[in-house]
Amino acid sequence: MSAAVAAGKSPGRPGRSAWMQRHLDDPFVRQARAEGWRSRAVFKLQEIDRKDKLIRPGLRIVDLGAAPGGWSQYAARKLGGRGEVIALDRLPMPPLPGVAFIRADFTEQSGLDALDTMLGGRPCDLVMSDMAPNMSGVKAADNPRAAYLAELALALAVRVLTADGALLAKVLQGEGFDALIAGARASFCRVAMRKPRASRPKSREIYLVCRGVKR
Repeated sequence: MSAAVAAGKSPGRPGRSAWMQRHLDDPFVRQARAEGWRSRAVFKLQEIDRKDKLIRPGLRIVDLGAAPGGWSQYAARKLGGRGEVIALDRLPMPPLPGVAFIRADFTEQSGLDALDTMLGGRPCDLVMSDMAPNMSGVKAADNPRAAYLAELALALAVRVLTADGALLAKVLQGEGFDALIAGARASFCRVAMRKPRASRPKSREIYLVCRGVKR
């Protein structure tokens, strides 16, 4: 899931076929296809949810950077028709039962306004963010962009969550990581870090589970 188109090699560049083969051989990719999930990322959310019990019927959930929709798909199934999932991404996302989709850029005011309109002034119980920028492979450029998206998700969560609501957000280890953790702890009563098995070993991603908004 991403707030921008995922970076990748063009089909004509060397290494593309090797990357694709590794992707197809990924056990989580195969399992996602077998079970009808939209992406392997669903297993990250599933593992965290089983540990932290984030999703249950009756909740109102916002999913940032939702496309292609794996997290929204999982959340909607867990709600079982009792609750609401609002998904947002700048990329198109095919419809999902039980999910209201907003095609907008979360980093722009127009995207925030569209989300606020959908929320209608009512708070939500869970904000999920699996957003990631276009990755260049240059940490000095990638880390600040990833940190910016995490900071936006944190700011939104503090603004729209109920007092006992939760934020699940992806962050990257590296420059800016400590400041993000400090910001999360300043805004929430409890902050935990998770590294699910479906997160690729070489990935620097960590998921923050933040609960209890400090106001």
